[in-house]
Amino acid sequence: MQYSKIKEGYFINRPNRFIADIEIDGKTERCHVKNTGRCRELLIPGAKVLLEESSNPSRKTRYDLVQVYKQGNLVNMDSQMPNYLVREWIEKTKYFPEITHIQMEKTYGSSRFDLYVEYQGKKAFIEVKGVTLEKEGKALFPDAPTQRGLKHIRELQSCMEEGYEAWIFFVIQMKGVESFTPNWERQPEFGRELYEAREAGVHVEAWDCMVKPGEIYIDQKVPVVF
Repeated sequence: MQYSKIKEGYFINRPNRFIADIEIDGKTERCHVKNTGRCRELLIPGAKVLLEESSNPSRKTRYDLVQVYKQGNLVNMDSQMPNYLVREWIEKTKYFPEITHIQMEKTYGSSRFDLYVEYQGKKAFIEVKGVTLEKEGKALFPDAPTQRGLKHIRELQSCMEEGYEAWIFFVIQMKGVESFTPNWERQPEFGRELYEAREAGVHVEAWDCMVKPGEIYIDQKVPVVF
């Protein structure tokens, strides 16, 4: 998938999780951050970033911060993009054969899962998690404790009891990682819940992405290590 109207800039600071001050053409511009996570290892003063210019003239901020360079590697940090990436990838690769229905944001119980697919007479709920945290070649999730993530894991196990398939796709928005692992240090409960879900039959997969300026698409499967 591609962004439009990409502009280069340099990160200055982040007054709150929704906005950042970016130097663009020698001037400071307040921009919207399309990721409410901490991203402390990415948003370092002076880091080169890529922004998408909005076509909405009534917006308070003119640009969205979507990509950032980390030690020369480009990382996509748009938390809204992975859902669309997975849908595009599923449709393009026919990962689920003979699809008769695909839908984004379908409700089950008290949760709303990112994707729902019907294929070969089967019905599958899919939860998508975007990953931007990397340490020593390992992709980690979450970068901050997530109660919502725990709820989704539990609900996926519940839907299996009613005959649905359950999947979790961790979309690593960068190249250069060797494996994916839960962030045991940040939230050990998430790691335990994810492991138990996989043992119960939830499909847990991780895929990296090819990221270019203003462009991103799912590339290769990455080992999930507990």
